Amino acid sequence: MLQKILISRTDAIGDLILTLPMVDVIKQNIADAKVFILAQNYNKSIVQSAPLVDGFIDWTELEKQKESDIIAELQKQNFDAIINVFPNKKIAKASKQAAIPIRIGTSHRYYHWLTCNRLINLSRKKSNLHEAQLNIMLLKKLNIPSEFTLDEIKKFGRIIPFAKLPDEINLLINKSSNRKIILHPKSKGSAKNWNIFNFMKLAEILYKNNFDVFITGTAEESDLIRTELGSKIPNATDLMGKLTLSELITFISKCDFLVACSTGPLHIGAALGINVIGLYPPIRPMHPVRWRPIGNANVLCANKECSICRKSANCKCIDEISPEQVLKIILDK
Repeated sequence: MLQKILISRTDAIGDLILTLPMVDVIKQNIADAKVFILAQNYNKSIVQSAPLVDGFIDWTELEKQKESDIIAELQKQNFDAIINVFPNKKIAKASKQAAIPIRIGTSHRYYHWLTCNRLINLSRKKSNLHEAQLNIMLLKKLNIPSEFTLDEIKKFGRIIPFAKLPDEINLLINKSSNRKIILHPKSKGSAKNWNIFNFMKLAEILYKNNFDVFITGTAEESDLIRTELGSKIPNATDLMGKLTLSELITFISKCDFLVACSTGPLHIGAALGINVIGLYPPIRPMHPVRWRPIGNANVLCANKECSICRKSANCKCIDEISPEQVLKIILDK
């Protein structure tokens, strides 16, 4: 009987958010199962916000240890199964040496043939399925349901904020009765970005329509935006670099809308249940078929086939989305 399961997902925030529905499916089908997540330290707040997850293992710290210590830690945890959602050779090898009884991975990684004992033939790059659907398909090797529509998955993977906001941030939230909207212009290189001047225009027209507009991102992204614009974004409150991840989760939960490209905060907003608008380029595997947020989500993407998106950082397909298109979705809500 499976009592303790480890899900390994050691990449970015959005990827982890789209892995959380697996926990719901496991809990619905395996009575009393405890589910732990192995992830990078910067994702700890995501795991802490997921009410169905029973524990967190910090790969950022564990990876620094000697191989023997990694194996010992996995043995100490006494897992019955590990699911290698994001392939990692070091983790796959350690899980075998730790003698975890069930070790699941895709057959498309050569080292999984040497380290995993339950392989699934799964190609993400060419699939027409969503990332969350592809993740859940790995559960087939636990002999539980593994095929779900996106509508069925919408109720899975919800998160709940736990951090308290600083008093000055609460004052910003409560300063007016206007609807609140977050614009998150950058993606730390994880996705193609909408032109910053589009965000500036959107902020302007939102302000004229009586929205309180907030800009989020890292301090480094704030410096980059100021360089691109020659100034700060007008008609908006700049919160870039002023919130921890746990505080950002709470702040997003208190807003009505969030607009971003395919990046972590977009998926956080969807998992919290607020209205999100995602901006995408028309290219595999970046397109919304694979990476759209799950929840109260709308996506915008140029209706075309782009031949240069993959080859050029200067492709402007995403900029064919206009601020007016985004505004229409918001005002229709």
